[in-house]
Amino acid sequence: MASALLVIDFVNDITHTKGKIANAAERIEKNRVIEKSNIAIAHARKRNYLLIFVKVGFHPGYLECPKTSPLFSSVEQAGALLLGTWGAEFHEKLKFQKSDLVVVKHRVNAFYATPLEAILRAQNIQRLLLTGVATNVAIEHTAREAHDRDYSVIILEDACETYSKEAHKAALESMSHFCTIMSCDEFFSTAD
Repeated sequence: MASALLVIDFVNDITHTKGKIANAAERIEKNRVIEKSNIAIAHARKRNYLLIFVKVGFHPGYLECPKTSPLFSSVEQAGALLLGTWGAEFHEKLKFQKSDLVVVKHRVNAFYATPLEAILRAQNIQRLLLTGVATNVAIEHTAREAHDRDYSVIILEDACETYSKEAHKAALESMSHFCTIMSCDEFFSTAD
């Protein structure tokens, strides 16, 4: 089955301890989430999966930022996720290469107003593997949308994180109704 690995929102403002909105940074570090994502990235490269790095970001003035969203209004208030700044760059520990494909999003869902769908369809992708942050926000919303667009979706649970253990577990439980939940080791020890 043609597969793609989506590596979502591992940007400094969200994942680095010095980030402006990094309420999950300590859990990301403690649980080695970036390292687990790097394992998935290495396997994806080795197996020739389509590898897509997705990041949320906004232009100066936050022109794309929805003013009615409590989540995104706090981003603007913090001055976070400005494209072209350190905060919107990928975390230094992430095994991102300058030649890698990047999709920039301006909402929670990686499909909304991005070229992601066109890229996946053009490459005949049928299965998506998701890693990233936050489990209960970008990962869950992207997974739901992917499911409704008829992709098979696998959440690599140990390569995802959010601000609390409880929120992470609740999101995984919710997604288990329309996705497969596996660890990186489980998936890559059995996958094609």
